[in-house]
Amino acid sequence: MSYREVVIELELELAEPLSDALLQLGALSVYVEDADANMPNEKALFGEPSFEPDRAAWIRSRVIAMLSAEQDPAVLLEAAAKEANLSTTLIFTVHDVQEQDWVKLTQSQFKPIHIGQRIWVVPSWHEAPKQSAIVVKIDPGLAFGTGSHPTTRLCMEWIERYVCAGDSLLDYGCGSGILAILSRKCGASTVVGIDIDPKAIELAQYNSELNHVDISYGLPHECPENKFDIVIANILSNPLKLMTAMLISKVRPRGRLVLSGILVHQLDEVASAYSYHTKLSVWCEHDGWACLVGQL
Repeated sequence: MSYREVVIELELELAEPLSDALLQLGALSVYVEDADANMPNEKALFGEPSFEPDRAAWIRSRVIAMLSAEQDPAVLLEAAAKEANLSTTLIFTVHDVQEQDWVKLTQSQFKPIHIGQRIWVVPSWHEAPKQSAIVVKIDPGLAFGTGSHPTTRLCMEWIERYVCAGDSLLDYGCGSGILAILSRKCGASTVVGIDIDPKAIELAQYNSELNHVDISYGLPHECPENKFDIVIANILSNPLKLMTAMLISKVRPRGRLVLSGILVHQLDEVASAYSYHTKLSVWCEHDGWACLVGQL
């Protein structure tokens, strides 16, 4: 069975009503993306906490609707424009789309990743490497953390080298749970993962079960009051600066703080935010991203 993909570029005020009308009139699916993606005018839809844009909308939007082969794009768009009370003439393009096994196509995009000396991040549908390795099974989901991003790799390489048997560790902003899981596999006896997204917590718990490791996960208000030997936060620079006091309060005396999600040009400002408590040094850089480490 084949489908038709209809693409319309609109000003931001028109994209939402047209999308709603298309769905009401029988479009199989509709989504909206930035028409200026990968161009100089590309605009971030979301910002870091406390630094959000004034309006969560793109300047120019691209509405993409999937239709069955039997649906006439011109007729449907004319009806949708009328339903949405649009006075503008819609300019659109149409592409034929052949049916595919979308599950297999998605899975083909995620392959085992080798990190550090012995770490392998392996999607659950792949066979683990036969050689001696630290294998972390991850089912990619909406939460951040598959091992492909430089910030995740930096943290994983640090964990492989420095986490020891008996360590207690807090992974703040745990996402998929990949760092927490690796920490347990490297010997940490107590690991806690915290994230602001309940869906991330669900995925992290699922991935922990895949790896047969015992980790406690929770939302920020569920974070234990005790201190940890190691606190890792792989987030973004602005949240890291805003959470200085909280993260420091979770590190025991002579414990270590590991911060990532920091672009190289942001290093000085992040290190300065923590300078009253500890001296942070650059542990490693990769593809423009860096990992800062300090000891209390």
